[in-house]
Amino acid sequence: MTDRKTRLAVILITSLFFLWGFALNLNPILIPHLKKACQLSDFQSALIDSASYIAYFLIALPAGLFMKKYGYKAGITFGLLLFAFGAFLFYPAAETRNFAFFLFALFVIASGLTMLETAANPYITVLGDPDSATQRLNFAQSFNGLAAFLAPLMGGTFILSGKTLSDQEQFAMSGEQLDTYLNAEASSVQMPFIAIGLVVLFVAIMFMRTPLPEIKDEETPRVDTPDKIQGSIWGEKNLILGTVAQFFYVGAQVCISSFFIRFSDKVAGIEERTAAYLLSGAFLSFMIGRFIGTYLMRFVAPPRLLAIYSVINVVLLIIAVLTSGMVSVYALVGVQFFMSIMFPTIFALSIRGLGEKTKIGSSLVIMSIVGGAIFPVIMGQVSDVSSIQTAYIVPAVCFLVVLYFAIKNSSITNVKLGTSH
Repeated sequence: MTDRKTRLAVILITSLFFLWGFALNLNPILIPHLKKACQLSDFQSALIDSASYIAYFLIALPAGLFMKKYGYKAGITFGLLLFAFGAFLFYPAAETRNFAFFLFALFVIASGLTMLETAANPYITVLGDPDSATQRLNFAQSFNGLAAFLAPLMGGTFILSGKTLSDQEQFAMSGEQLDTYLNAEASSVQMPFIAIGLVVLFVAIMFMRTPLPEIKDEETPRVDTPDKIQGSIWGEKNLILGTVAQFFYVGAQVCISSFFIRFSDKVAGIEERTAAYLLSGAFLSFMIGRFIGTYLMRFVAPPRLLAIYSVINVVLLIIAVLTSGMVSVYALVGVQFFMSIMFPTIFALSIRGLGEKTKIGSSLVIMSIVGGAIFPVIMGQVSDVSSIQTAYIVPAVCFLVVLYFAIKNSSITNVKLGTSH
């Protein structure tokens, strides 16, 4: 490939990091919005996260098999087409105001995102000079952080109306007035998601028209099952503990942001658009925290820093639950900062020293992302039977599991950070 074509390929692959980061981080906007438009409980609204993260769990393996047979470029193109199709489905879903339809659309989008994530990391490393592969990957991942910052900012502006009716106001409306209000709320997602679908479709066409190198899999001895590797993977106690810790961590991470807007309204009386902008700031603190945390690891052993951050997050969540007003909201913003190093640190500690079992071990840890589909639903159920503020006990318990994992790895002084999320 010529330098010009390589640069174009790098730009296209980098755009994928932005696109999936933007799509996933719209969920905290959709949860309070569809709760209004479809008149849902907190438990039901949490299924928005479940529809997204269960796709990662179910589609990851088929995505890998698809790309092994047809190539990474075909996988990326198909993933983008799924993404665009799911975004377009938001239009009829809003027309019918059918929550199950919305969930299906989100599942289709997330299925496409899974294929993009499966391909993007290895692709960006082979485009260009091998010596700068890590630099390119870090550069591309920074656009994922940028998307996380922009998604609630733009979602709050173009999707949220800033108008939430109390139960008394809804009761005072006639059936026709209430229906008009709910239809207007539902329809506000139509044009933003049509725009997203068109952008994604344009990127898919660009991929179709751009020559990309095919990545050849490394020639390694065939392994049919985990048990055929020297010793069973299930005997790697630290890997299993790390997988559990990652399961709880991802659950906590999704819980913290998913109900942030609802929490800000109930605890501090912040209207939804302002809360969305605060959430954008919280995601920015997450990105800054990752840089600061990585720097601190030069002086503090990663497991120790993970333990310290876990304790701080538990304390901040207790403050969020027991106080009120802006103190509670700022406590949740602080949690975002101290979550920043957790995913890559848990990942790296989990697969440390696995040798030939590293690939299967990595897959196991990545599958634990399904925690993002489960814990928000648990949190929503707790909220329905108590309050949204009390429900933040759920992620606090999750961080205790992360703390236990960090303590069990306290003897390790140096690790190479792995995948980020």
